[in-house]
Amino acid sequence: MKSENKKQRQSNSEENALFRRKENFSGYRFCPFCKASLNRELFNGATRLVCANLNCDFVFYHNPVPAAGALIIENSKLLLVKRAHEPKKDFWCLPSGFMEWTEHPAQTAVREVAEETGLQIELTALFNVYSGNDDPRTNAILILFLARVISGELAASDDASEVTYFPLDKIPDNIAFEAHRQAIADYRKTINRAS
Repeated sequence: MKSENKKQRQSNSEENALFRRKENFSGYRFCPFCKASLNRELFNGATRLVCANLNCDFVFYHNPVPAAGALIIENSKLLLVKRAHEPKKDFWCLPSGFMEWTEHPAQTAVREVAEETGLQIELTALFNVYSGNDDPRTNAILILFLARVISGELAASDDASEVTYFPLDKIPDNIAFEAHRQAIADYRKTINRAS
């Protein structure tokens, strides 16, 4: 029991350090172009990091990172993945992840589902878009699609340690991120209105 408590304290400490770095402009201190210091300044109505070199016009806009995923329902059950890594290791979430530079959000959703669950999906509709700031690594914009399975074998891999379909009235309490909790709640409301 002591080692579990120690692991939890260490995990919380690491998560707190990540939040501090994220809130401090993700730790950026130097201009990526001229290597001069970045100074906090009021710029375009917000505090931003501005290059100290007057001959350089770099400004760091601390923007959210886009992510995408899918709500997959089969026999009135929702597919969730258990996170294999920190942050929120062993918490459940919707299969999803950050977009690659060249991807469309739909491609991200299909790729992330395949990587985490072994399933090939077809997107059937855009479900909703969520803003999330409770990930200690970055703030995110989560774009979620409704999808159906077209092939593959259900198996956890990549960032997932487990994949399971849950009845909508038996969703685990430990859902990793607020955007995922909100999406599940919104889906339940949609189902209730339809019935």
